[in-house]
Amino acid sequence: MFESLLEILDSLRKNKLRNLLTALSVAWGMFMLVILLGAGRGLQNGVEWEFRHEAVNSIFVGSGLTSIPYKGRRPGRDIAFKNADYEVLPRAIPKIDQITGRFYLWGEYTVSHRGKHSAFDIRGVHPHHQHLEKTVMVEGRYLNALDIAERRKVAVIGSLVKDFLFEKRDAIGELINIRGLQYTVVGVFQDAGGEAQLRQIFVPISTAQLIYNAPQRIHHLWFTIGDADVEESRAIAEKTHTLMAARHQFSLEDRRAVRVTNNFEQYVRMTRVFTWIRVFVWVVGIGTLLAGIVGISNIMLISVAERTKEIGIRKALGATPASIIGMIMAEAVLITAAAGYCGLVAGVGCIELAARFLPELPFLRDPDVDLRVALVATAIIVLAGALAGFFPAWRAARVSPIAALRDD
Repeated sequence: MFESLLEILDSLRKNKLRNLLTALSVAWGMFMLVILLGAGRGLQNGVEWEFRHEAVNSIFVGSGLTSIPYKGRRPGRDIAFKNADYEVLPRAIPKIDQITGRFYLWGEYTVSHRGKHSAFDIRGVHPHHQHLEKTVMVEGRYLNALDIAERRKVAVIGSLVKDFLFEKRDAIGELINIRGLQYTVVGVFQDAGGEAQLRQIFVPISTAQLIYNAPQRIHHLWFTIGDADVEESRAIAEKTHTLMAARHQFSLEDRRAVRVTNNFEQYVRMTRVFTWIRVFVWVVGIGTLLAGIVGISNIMLISVAERTKEIGIRKALGATPASIIGMIMAEAVLITAAAGYCGLVAGVGCIELAARFLPELPFLRDPDVDLRVALVATAIIVLAGALAGFFPAWRAARVSPIAALRDD
């Protein structure tokens, strides 16, 4: 085997430039395949990052202004959700799993504690908001049903709020002042949504409605749909719009009166797009690789033609067709494997450098190449190299020793 390897290397050295240029085409094809796969993965990570802090299988319902006249009423009428809408939705749509209302205290409210003051985002919510927002409790507890029923003045604060107001001291059980009213801190949370999410304070929605003079008012409704598929989610979204139209007296054609956003459908649509992107990347990458493989096949044909007399002598001395085929294919596999491996290493290296040093972009995060992809690419290289060498090898094996020895 060692002698065979030395023989192959000696054969390759005779045409250094030609073999080098052919190997570069294979290496470039592999390099581009890895770069495209890494970039595609980065794009997918970026899209998934946008959904990181919200339940994917959810539907968001926002109130707006009517835009179509309906039953003698002019457009421009404000649609105001009430607590009754929050209560009727789960009864009308059994697929609803978890639901919350949102009551916004518009603008940032000044919050203070022991001489420290800052403005934070305050929201009134129901207990299920924790699961819809993917809120992770790090201290204490989240809001519960008793907080809602008894209109308790309690608050769950983000970790950045806690760090500013309390620094390293324990915040649970302490009082914070929100626009002149004292709230007891019952929990501290973390959220993958970033700094804006961690500067939020959640209070019971019933408390916010009472204190801020908006009885029964809900600005947005948000719920999950369990294991519903895309078609079911569309039906649920449409049924929600129909139900709200009947309750608030606006046209079914009026999509501005109530905006129903199907987050699950959007997520599935994006994942399907990236499935096609992956297919496209593989097609382009494999096509680039094949161009290099065809070049290797052509080079091996030229090599066989140049070595006709040598092959004839080998056969005259007893070399079998299988040994001739093995020799030619080994050369092709060696070129493609070495060149492809270099392209693979260079591509992975560039992806790792990009992941480490490039700034975080909204839709390109943590580009990487899966180990399985690298193994598949390596298998493709070996198989392609074998195919590239087979036909020239088959031609060499059919050479007649007498005709070969007469070749000039």
